[in-house]
Amino acid sequence: MKLKRLSISIFSGFLALTVQAQLPSPEPQLRLTPQNVDEVIRAMTLEEKVHMVIGCGMAMSDDAKFPGTAGRTYDIPRLGIPSAYLADGPHRLAMAPKREFDSHTYYATEFPSSTTVAATFDPEAAFQVGQALGREVKDYGLDVLLAPGVNLMRNVLCGRNHEYYSEDPLVVGKIAAAYINGIQSQGTGTCIKHFAVNNQETNRNNNDSRLTTRPLRELYLKGFEIAIKESQPWSVMTAYNKVNGKYTCEDKELTEDILRSEWGYKGVVMSDWNAGMDAVASMLAGNDMMQPGQDRQYKAIYEAVKNGTLSEAILNRNVKRVLEFVLKSHTYAGYQYPNETDLKGHAQVDRKIGAEGIVLLDNKEALPLAQGVKKVALYGTTSYDMVPAGMGFGSTGIGYYTVSLVEGMRKAGYTVDGKLIKQYKKHLFDEQKRLFPQGRPPFSFTPLPRAEEFLPTAEEMIAQVQDNDIAILTLGRTSGEACDRRIGEFMLKENEKALIKQVSEAYRAAGKKLVVILNICSPVETASWKGYADAVICAFQPGQEVGNCIADVLSGKVNPSGKLPMTLAVNYGDAPSDANFPSDYEFKMPSFAMGTGMNFKSDKKEEKPKVPEANVDYTNYEEGIYVGYRYFDTFGKEVSYPFGHGLSYTSFSYDIESASIEGDQCQLKVTVKNTGKYAGREAVQAYVKAPKGALDKPAKELKAFGKTRLLEPGESQTLTLTWHVMDMASYNEKSASWELDKGEYQWMAAASSADVRDTVVQKIAKSSKVKTLDVMKPQAAIPVNPMVKR
Repeated sequence: MKLKRLSISIFSGFLALTVQAQLPSPEPQLRLTPQNVDEVIRAMTLEEKVHMVIGCGMAMSDDAKFPGTAGRTYDIPRLGIPSAYLADGPHRLAMAPKREFDSHTYYATEFPSSTTVAATFDPEAAFQVGQALGREVKDYGLDVLLAPGVNLMRNVLCGRNHEYYSEDPLVVGKIAAAYINGIQSQGTGTCIKHFAVNNQETNRNNNDSRLTTRPLRELYLKGFEIAIKESQPWSVMTAYNKVNGKYTCEDKELTEDILRSEWGYKGVVMSDWNAGMDAVASMLAGNDMMQPGQDRQYKAIYEAVKNGTLSEAILNRNVKRVLEFVLKSHTYAGYQYPNETDLKGHAQVDRKIGAEGIVLLDNKEALPLAQGVKKVALYGTTSYDMVPAGMGFGSTGIGYYTVSLVEGMRKAGYTVDGKLIKQYKKHLFDEQKRLFPQGRPPFSFTPLPRAEEFLPTAEEMIAQVQDNDIAILTLGRTSGEACDRRIGEFMLKENEKALIKQVSEAYRAAGKKLVVILNICSPVETASWKGYADAVICAFQPGQEVGNCIADVLSGKVNPSGKLPMTLAVNYGDAPSDANFPSDYEFKMPSFAMGTGMNFKSDKKEEKPKVPEANVDYTNYEEGIYVGYRYFDTFGKEVSYPFGHGLSYTSFSYDIESASIEGDQCQLKVTVKNTGKYAGREAVQAYVKAPKGALDKPAKELKAFGKTRLLEPGESQTLTLTWHVMDMASYNEKSASWELDKGEYQWMAAASSADVRDTVVQKIAKSSKVKTLDVMKPQAAIPVNPMVKR
């Protein structure tokens, strides 16, 4: 009997389990909504709360929604809390095109690099790129793009400059705000990064950026401040580096005092992937979420709450911010994504904005190409191997296609020298075998070596000159995460200079011209060779339509209207920041798994403590506020091309119509007239020179900019440029306040920092002061570079 009863019991249990398995999962009794966040937090276990402030790992794991994306937030189904899915940016949705057991290919558009977008000097262009990117993220079922990068271009060798916007914080902030607003117009979130003072890749996980509070406030935080106040990004990502001795993700003065208390930011703050040392310190600092999440971080936070070193109230605060972040997501809304996107439409956005960001540096009546020019000779390996974008987790440098310059010129109606094509194809094939004897790696986050230049023989050059109407020569540079460029990548190689000289002399001898195109990630040296060129174009990295973008400008289909968002110096060493940058240091990331294995506390005891190495373990910002044109214009240092420079195929006149200060608002009205023969657009820059006061000040600073619509010859447009009165103030470190001196201020309407077209004087009758929190001060005195002493 006992055995029979046991059998019945087992059967009954099996039947119950079977029936239960067939029933649908019960709906959560308490489901997260915008109205019940606090109630949901009270219902969470401590384990769930700790998981909520820790990411779910890199997307290389099985947790990924799609392979190649960056990660996700923790989900708690019993409380109706889904994951929000994160993908890297800034100029493409970083996602693997192939998925397991899926024959379909999931392509993403390679948009122009951030530098190219900034070169438009047009926030509307940034909005359009952001809008298209936001749509792609949404269409592929993801929630947040980890972009934009808004760190200042402190030095031309920074490996991630292509992800950043400018050497000027106003351009940084305005372009970033428009880009964020574009993405978020699609209901897709953004994550502004890397907060803050993340200006080099060398030893990025441990480098200490040391600077006084004036450049910190006026330059390195200002772009973030503008963008955050004008766009309210969903999230802020703290940086890998330290600032004045503290890791940014562990610095309460940065995240709670400045970001939240002073700027009023309400969103979530997350760490960069595997950044920082101490997860508990990060929680206390208001770094709400540690990404991508590690077991050691979970254990540390859990134990800290249990033993009382971390208040559960602080943990609850951070959890609440994460939940509010999740509530905004497409996933929470149950969006049924199509898993495909408008690739053709987005390619047109790339082509339009990529061309608008091209800067015409020089033009000796070589462009636009004359009607009689039909046959073109393309020189330079980059003409046949274009660089659409930079490298790193935000981009592979490879779109789902890349339009070559050969293709672009052919589509524009030109005949490209076929014999040269054959020679370059063979040369590139031979270079591939030399550079990669084991075969070219299929993917790399850091730039691969590029082919050396091919120099034709004298006989070949004579034939090429006879067969073609013009020479076009392209120089290329790439850069990426985890390493900075070196001086040799700023300078031209000997065979590059030799090729420019050879082609120039041969074509000029026949009464023909040479156009040089810079398809670059960051500035290169131009002063020593630009005289050999009849036109120089800086295309930066226009995205997957690169060949079409350049051809549109060369042919005159698009009149160039880009402006340089940075200064092109004559030599490396001319800028004071060059003295405090690892310009010739070969750094190898110990582990490129976004910091894994690098910042962990070890039980091993070192025999001797490592002596900190300048510009590697720490970097002193000895130049202070004198970055870019603020230095070159103030100290009268010669440059190759100034900040804001950019020519057109037409000409423009500027006239200041009116200038006024009403309340806290400054207004400058500038009438721009097209005085040339071609329709075109012009970007007007408003600079201000402050009166002499207690603080040393730059010769001029950009305070506003605007861009005209397409003006036909003879047509005019009046632009109204505005800024706040206190935008003209300087930061006084002693009083921890923004101070506006009384006196006469020169307002300048300019085509570049070196090309002022009209000036008006405005008087401030009374000085003003705005107090800030006295935080983030350096731990020791920062030396002053002799180049900036007056």
